[in-house]
Amino acid sequence: MNLVVTVLTVFIILFLLSGVRIIFEYKRALKFRFGSYVQTLQPGLRWIIPFVETIQTVDIRVITINIVSQEVMTEDNVPCSIDGVVFFKVENPEKAVLEVEQFQFAISQLAQAALRDVCGKVELDTILSKREEMGQSIKATVAEETVQWGIVVIDVKIKDIQLPENMRRMMANQAEAERSRRAQVILAQAEEQAAHKLLEAGKVIDQSPSAIKLRLYQTLANIAAEKNSTILFPFPEEVLAPFRPKKDE
Repeated sequence: MNLVVTVLTVFIILFLLSGVRIIFEYKRALKFRFGSYVQTLQPGLRWIIPFVETIQTVDIRVITINIVSQEVMTEDNVPCSIDGVVFFKVENPEKAVLEVEQFQFAISQLAQAALRDVCGKVELDTILSKREEMGQSIKATVAEETVQWGIVVIDVKIKDIQLPENMRRMMANQAEAERSRRAQVILAQAEEQAAHKLLEAGKVIDQSPSAIKLRLYQTLANIAAEKNSTILFPFPEEVLAPFRPKKDE
């Protein structure tokens, strides 16, 4: 009799322990009884009826899914490979499990289709220069479908855009030509500014004979600094004064 009681006690303890479940703070557990949904269990120590009830946990943290590189033909007929990443969060665990099979796989497939659709309707320059806007368009398309699954799409980012080799060379040549054009424009502007400054300086010198002399002496000083030239003045500069035109002539 004691043996039977001991066996029953051990069996009951094992039965109770087999139904113990620990649910972490970042998860929710859906409880099913004979396959029918009963309730959603909150974090903590929970107990279910062994062999009668089962649970399925759902992570409610922000989940990241990579969008596999997609071959896209843009509106201007340029083939390119584009990949990205989707950030989403499960807001309603019941819908995420009961409304769709493997919601992560479903979101991945939906994001791939949305990426091809959105990027195929714009030109390559738009994709390259407006990645953020492209990501928002893809997000809107995916979010419209996933809201009925109890899932909120937080963001969609385009990570990388791979172009054909010949297109990359053409873009590199275009960028080099643009840099050369900017350099020539800057040089022309600098020369124009220098010409204006020289013209202003010439006007100032023409208005003052003393300024002409100072400029002459400065030039002679620069020449003499080399110490390899000899400068001769055949007569004083004042001898030429009577032959210079007067200001009123």
